[in-house]
Amino acid sequence: MGKLRYPVGIQSFSSIIEEDYVYVDKTHLIANLITEGKYIFLSRPRRFGKSLLLSTIHAFFDGRRDLFKGLAIDDMNMDWTPTPVLHFDFNSEDYSVEGGLQSLLKRQLAEFENIYGITAPADTIAGRFSQLIKKAAEATGRKVAILVDEYDKPLLGIEENPELYEKNQQLLKSFFSNLKSMDEHIRFAMLTGVARFSKVSIFSDLNNLKDISMYERYHEICGWTEDELTHYFQEGIEALAKKRHESAHKTLDELRNYYDGYLFSEEGHRLYNPFSVLMALDSLMIKPYWFDTGTPTFLAKRIKKSGINPEDLNGQSRNYEDLISVGLGTSNIVALMFQTGYLTIYSYDFRRGRYILRFPNREVEIGFARNLLPLYAPSTKKIGGTFSLENFQDDLYDGEPESFMKRLEAMLKDLPGEDHRESTYRAVTYLLCLLSGTEAQAERHSYKGRSDLIVLTPYYIYLFEFKYNKSVREAMDQIHSRDYAGPYAMDPRKVYLIGANFNEKKEPHALEYEIEEVKR
Repeated sequence: MGKLRYPVGIQSFSSIIEEDYVYVDKTHLIANLITEGKYIFLSRPRRFGKSLLLSTIHAFFDGRRDLFKGLAIDDMNMDWTPTPVLHFDFNSEDYSVEGGLQSLLKRQLAEFENIYGITAPADTIAGRFSQLIKKAAEATGRKVAILVDEYDKPLLGIEENPELYEKNQQLLKSFFSNLKSMDEHIRFAMLTGVARFSKVSIFSDLNNLKDISMYERYHEICGWTEDELTHYFQEGIEALAKKRHESAHKTLDELRNYYDGYLFSEEGHRLYNPFSVLMALDSLMIKPYWFDTGTPTFLAKRIKKSGINPEDLNGQSRNYEDLISVGLGTSNIVALMFQTGYLTIYSYDFRRGRYILRFPNREVEIGFARNLLPLYAPSTKKIGGTFSLENFQDDLYDGEPESFMKRLEAMLKDLPGEDHRESTYRAVTYLLCLLSGTEAQAERHSYKGRSDLIVLTPYYIYLFEFKYNKSVREAMDQIHSRDYAGPYAMDPRKVYLIGANFNEKKEPHALEYEIEEVKR
């Protein structure tokens, strides 16, 4: 067998099989999907395997049974007769410029028109698509399979340009309306994306579109369970453990901490991010990879603009209707974070019909903080110096709360004038701690109340209580009266109590604080 080959960045099913890369078999789910449904929609975060899923479905409709030898679908009763496939990929275009969507659709339509001998295309893009579907079905005598990868890419990230957004939205609506008008010529259609924009009527004509994004039976169609990880990649886990000078069990714990945790239905197995796991096993380094490839910058701007406190996002609860649909100008930041992968289902309250949402893993927490912090504290963009993230991290990990607070005070004074308010101060503190590699827990409940922020490192624990235009003494009295340190009485780590008051009555803007070490 030799060394495992990891398909990093390879989204072609045929390339993975023919070039002997590792493939995690999802074909039993694909077979069920093709058999049960006709018009399918699936929402998953970026870099979660949607493109590979569509490529695998494409290969099935091409009748490439040779590629599926030894996989689950090969033993199932399936019709392998080749079917014409119209596969549209919305990933490869700049939609921030006028005409980007039109250019992509015209280019991809022209390729198919050439294949099926259409020499006199219709006048409009929607008309050309309708003409193409009918011609492909007539030329082959088979109904058509239509696959659309990342359908929402022409909308995400351009909401600050309402005119262009509206144009792209209307073009997509007219384009996808063909899925209903050409029904008699279509065997199967599947669209994937990050968000479902039903509120902006893109799918208003498709009342038969089945959204399987939160179906339990298709929960694992993208992403990997831990059983799949250990079955297909045990050799890679052991190689990574050897590089890290630790046991395979400990390495698996760290992979779980960084990349596991996604849940898209009320029940089911938690899933690993495939892209990040492949990067870690291939490079033999566990670090955040998703931030560079899967983090939409528009979301960070939307969070700050909304006024919602970043520390309040972890632990939000929503019902099903709140989570499935988003649109231009939506105030539903939590739904956006769920669909883009920042938040995932932590638990479900069947009695109330509400989902509790949390960050899925450490990698996402880092991506969240890294993308958001510069919007609150522009000085963190600077490399080195007082505001270097490494300095804040060293303060927390080395048990230097005084240095951390002095550095924080200087950073807050350096904020833009319009950002000198309590919510910004609290957000900056929380994001700094989160990004420093610590376990940062906001509004943590104890038996007597909720502490504003708890920060955990291997050797130190920091308990914060914040006040605004009050006093440090009031903050410290609350820490003591509610016994925030009580749950850590038997913890061997050194515990620091930090009472802080953001004082807007003083000039320049002052952070007053008091630090107390818990004596045992």
